[in-house]
Amino acid sequence: MRRATMSDVARLAGVSIKTVSRVVNDEPGVHPATAERVLAAIDQLGFRRNLSARNLRRGSSTGTLGLILEDVANPFYSQLTRAVEEVARSHGRQVLTGSSDEDPGRERELALEFCARRVDGLLVVPAGMQHGYLVPEMRAGMPVVFLDRPAGDVVADTVLVDNIGGAAEAVRHLAEQGHRRIAFLGDAPDIFTAAERLRGFREGCARAGLQYPEDLVAMGPHDEHSVAGVLRRLLDGRNPATAIVSGNNRITVLLLRAFAQRPDRPALVGFDDFELADLLSPPVTVVAHDVALLGRAAAELLFARLDGDNSPPRRVVLPARLVARGSGEVGRKT
Repeated sequence: MRRATMSDVARLAGVSIKTVSRVVNDEPGVHPATAERVLAAIDQLGFRRNLSARNLRRGSSTGTLGLILEDVANPFYSQLTRAVEEVARSHGRQVLTGSSDEDPGRERELALEFCARRVDGLLVVPAGMQHGYLVPEMRAGMPVVFLDRPAGDVVADTVLVDNIGGAAEAVRHLAEQGHRRIAFLGDAPDIFTAAERLRGFREGCARAGLQYPEDLVAMGPHDEHSVAGVLRRLLDGRNPATAIVSGNNRITVLLLRAFAQRPDRPALVGFDDFELADLLSPPVTVVAHDVALLGRAAAELLFARLDGDNSPPRRVVLPARLVARGSGEVGRKT
C-alpha cells in the first residue's frame, strides 16, 4: 500500500500543494471552505495520520501516548489504565485515553485523532477486526501494541490473557465439585475474549468428560433484563443447570443481582476478579489474571519499540488462575 502524499491530497481536494501545506501546518490565509475540502481529502487518504510519523522521523517527541479502551468506566479498564500510566510516567510520558464503547468506527476515530495529535505510540484494545487504517502509520515508524485482544488484519505486537485455559479451569473446578450441568454466560460472540472463553468452556467440558451443553450456553451482549430471563430458562426447567461460568466481571455482577431475587442459587465461577468479590456471601470464586501486569507488559513493549527494538512482532500470553473462594462449591448437584 503506497502512502498518500501531499500531491495526492492536493489532487483530490483540487487545490495547490502550498494550500495543503498551509492547512496541515495550521497556517492562516486559507478560506474555511477550502480548508474543509482539504481536511476531507486528508482524512480520506490517511495523509494526516503521517504527521506523527514525520514527528518520529525527526527524532522529536510530544511526550504522549494514546490508549484506546472499551470503556474506561469498567473497573477492569480503570486498573489497566493506571498500570499504563505508571509505566508512561516512569518514561516521562503522559497518556491520552478514550473509550471505543465496543464500536469499531469509534475506535478508528480515536486512533486517527491520537495520531493526528502526534502521540509517540499507540495502545489499543480492539473493538473490531479492521486495522488496515493504521498500516501507513506503522510503516512510517509509529509503534502500536494491541492488548487484551489481537488486531484483526495486521501483524503487530499483542499482549493477551490465557482466556481458553482460564475458562477450562473454571469448568474443571465445578466438575470436581460434582456438577454435571454447567452453563456458560458470555459476552457477544464476535468479541475475541468472549469467543476464546467460550472455546475454553467447550474444551473444559471435553476434559471433564461432559457433553457440551448447547442448551446451557447464552452469549450476549447481556443486561439486567436479559440475564434474569436467561436464569429462568437455565434454572427453572426440568433439567436445570446447577452451576454457571460467567464470561466477564460485568456478567458476574448481573448474575449476582439476579440471584438476589431468587430462592435458590447455582454455583458460580466468574472470569475476571472484581472489587469486593471476596467479601460477598458466599465469596465469589473467579478466574483471575493480573490486569496491572497486562497494562505494564503492553506499555513496556511499546517503550522497547520507541527505544529502537526492531525485532519481529511479539505475541505475549499472560497466565490466568482460579481463585477458589466458595461460590463454586455451593448449589445443588446432579
